[in-house]
Amino acid sequence: MNVLLITLDQFRGDCLSCAAHPLVRTPNLDRLAAAGVRLARHYSQAAPCGPGRASLYTGTYQMTHRVVGNGTPLDARFDNVARAARRAGWTPTVFGYADQAVDPRVVTDPADARLATYQGVPPGFDLELGLSDEQEPWRAWLDELGYGPFADGEAALASEPSRPAEHGVSAFLTDRLLAWLAQRDGPWWAHASYWRPHPPYAAAGRWARAYGPDDVPPPIAPGAPPPPCGGLASMAAPSGEAEMRALRAQYYGMISDVDEQLGRVWDALGRLGMWEDTFIVVTSDHGEQLGDHGTVGKGGFFEASYHIPGIVRDPLRPAGHGTVVDAFTENVDVFPTLCDAIGVDVPAQCDGLPFTAFLDASDPPWWRDAAHWEYDWRWERVASGSHPWPWDRRLERQHLCVLRTGSAAYVQYGGGAWRCFDLGADPTWRTEHTDPAVVLELAQAMLTWRSRHADRTLADTLVSGGVIGRAPEVIA
Repeated sequence: MNVLLITLDQFRGDCLSCAAHPLVRTPNLDRLAAAGVRLARHYSQAAPCGPGRASLYTGTYQMTHRVVGNGTPLDARFDNVARAARRAGWTPTVFGYADQAVDPRVVTDPADARLATYQGVPPGFDLELGLSDEQEPWRAWLDELGYGPFADGEAALASEPSRPAEHGVSAFLTDRLLAWLAQRDGPWWAHASYWRPHPPYAAAGRWARAYGPDDVPPPIAPGAPPPPCGGLASMAAPSGEAEMRALRAQYYGMISDVDEQLGRVWDALGRLGMWEDTFIVVTSDHGEQLGDHGTVGKGGFFEASYHIPGIVRDPLRPAGHGTVVDAFTENVDVFPTLCDAIGVDVPAQCDGLPFTAFLDASDPPWWRDAAHWEYDWRWERVASGSHPWPWDRRLERQHLCVLRTGSAAYVQYGGGAWRCFDLGADPTWRTEHTDPAVVLELAQAMLTWRSRHADRTLADTLVSGGVIGRAPEVIA
């Protein structure tokens, strides 16, 4: 069995043509969904990239892993998808990036380069192709092709429309991945972490012109302003309609560009005889506001920042192929599901659940009835120097968490404020519940959710005449 984990950065869950999106075309993601299982209500657990990926890699909520911003260290004690794969005999290999800062307690050299970046990889991964913010390997290749030099990665990404899509950053990663796959002669485990459709909003080559700005659907207009929340001010969308439409058209173009590259991956797996022996997961670290509620980027409580694609193909479970799951699934479920697939015990730390039953077209009666996500913006206050550290405990109030059921969403702020949205009456998150009984029920559900997800690593273990219960894992 091979394993291929694919992340598409900042990809909205409703931007799939198989999900009846009005415009964007994703034939290759649709193709995977038809040959696997599409998770229609799949959610990231945090934003921005570092916190969202920490949940994906460790199977834990932000309140457990405590990666609250890009640059917050990922505690080395946590198990993760790579460590589990190594225990099963694989060498998990990254193409792209993982945005995880090293735990400084495991670094003995103050000059260690890992202490200067948040764009490291979690313990257990081998890095085959590193594409951080500066995009250095891709920029070097562009220089060889005669396009450079570029001042930095941002400049190279922003100029993508001026070059053929075959020379884009998504094609570059795919080229290296396919070359690596062609050299495999045994089971492999790869994480392909694509940059797009992350900003800057500039699609590669012909994809920059694939969608007309006049054809894109308008964003959801802002409703009542939320309580103060870090990130929202810096996420302000362009005020002009033409500029906003152009941004959305480029975003759709980036999606179709990376979709085309995934088609190359599916074709290569078939050509190499690997398609029927590869477990594939496609998801994202978080979503994108895309102008909704007057914001772009990711953050706050809005659903667009957390509803993401989820497509899984297990070639050994054909019963579920072509099905759509409407239950709430989360990125914390990916790690436990991968453990199931490769025959490794699910670590006790995991807040998520294996969704293996859905891959068999079953409907487990014990499954969750809501989705959950968190957003913490204390890192903005620390970076700006506006809050002395560490004794100004107001930093700990700079967060929110959301519980989203099929018909409502409850938002709790760390400072005590709250909001409650009636999604049954208005799915655009602009109509609030006024019935205190509804608000109380949802607030109690959130409290119960949090109480059930305290750190459980040793909670089911008792040392008394030997180790009783669930023995703790040995992290290697």
